[in-house]
Amino acid sequence: MTIGARMLKTGLAVVLAIYISGLFGFSTPIIATVAAIFTIQPSIYRSWQQVHDHVQSNIIGAAFALGAAYALGVTPISVGIVCVAVILLNIKLKTASAIGLTLVTVVAVMDGHAAGWWFAVERFLMVLTGIISAFLINVLVLPPRPKQQFREQVHEAYDILSLLLRTAVSNEIREKVFREEHEKLEQIFRRLDEQYTLFREERVFRPAGRRKHARQLLLSRQLIRTLRAGAALLDAVEEHFYSSPGAAEWAERFDRRIEALTRCHEQLLLKWEGKIKPGAVIRPEPADDLAKDLTGYLSEQSAERRRLLFVASAMFEYAWHLERLGKMLERMMRSEAASEAEDTEEDPESENLEAVPQSAKSLPEAANPNADDRANPQPDAGAAGEAQVGPLAGSRQSGGHGR
Repeated sequence: MTIGARMLKTGLAVVLAIYISGLFGFSTPIIATVAAIFTIQPSIYRSWQQVHDHVQSNIIGAAFALGAAYALGVTPISVGIVCVAVILLNIKLKTASAIGLTLVTVVAVMDGHAAGWWFAVERFLMVLTGIISAFLINVLVLPPRPKQQFREQVHEAYDILSLLLRTAVSNEIREKVFREEHEKLEQIFRRLDEQYTLFREERVFRPAGRRKHARQLLLSRQLIRTLRAGAALLDAVEEHFYSSPGAAEWAERFDRRIEALTRCHEQLLLKWEGKIKPGAVIRPEPADDLAKDLTGYLSEQSAERRRLLFVASAMFEYAWHLERLGKMLERMMRSEAASEAEDTEEDPESENLEAVPQSAKSLPEAANPNADDRANPQPDAGAAGEAQVGPLAGSRQSGGHGR
């Protein structure tokens, strides 16, 4: 059992709420700590949205509580009526996440109504103290990084999927280990869906940033779909391959094909991380011969052996998602390279860097004003640059992948 960042931040938010409650001289820090516990969220955007919803709902709840206390008095029935009304109003305003803390405010305000309106205001300030404490801790201490967490979970899911796929046809892995790893993979898929939702909720204000964010969203969704396609292939092998009478005849070819697909998947993830050259084209190997041979084999066999079609179909779908992922990676890298080139052209510092050789060239002339430049002509910088670029370009074209 490990202590996660959200657990740690919840404890720090409680500590901060207690300290601030003591500084302001509140009678008890319990309400502030409860508010802090409710406000901790897995992303900064959700924290801000939670603060907005809680402040709005608690103001309305406190106003309802004060009005009901003066109009109906403080009785168990009146408290229950106000709680029902506040719940309905929160649902109407689409702030259902703030219902629990708002009900705490309602009960606290109505309970302290007899001591005067300032006591009710103090109760409301306690709630605000807890909300603000939790928001500050969430933003300043170990701020959530959904992109980094998404990347780590994608690699974790691929590691498990690769292990299970590479041993699926050969049936080398133990049944207990297979079940445990498969369950772990499903849990990672659920976390990936949650991380993708957090990533999609992020707000970007710059137009260029919005375009980049949209590309990242499309790529993230395709990464999840590709992983799920691999998991579907694993399920198809588990359910249909071993039950087919002619599975042994195709085991080696299916195993080689799955091995090639997982290797392609690994290379695409390395390209996503920037560890492979942007110009490298990564595609799954074509399987036309396998499809042709399998079609001819199944057309002459019994219907029971046609269950291999389910495995082949899942295999081809996995390859299709891998190919689509590769194309998306290439388009995204080209777009990012074009954006970086535009930023470099618009950067004024590049002009200053280009002006440095001209000023440096004038230094020898200032040191020796009587020197005749025509006696010792200097080679042109542009020509020298072209003389260097030519052989490099030729060696790159002729050398292929040579560094």
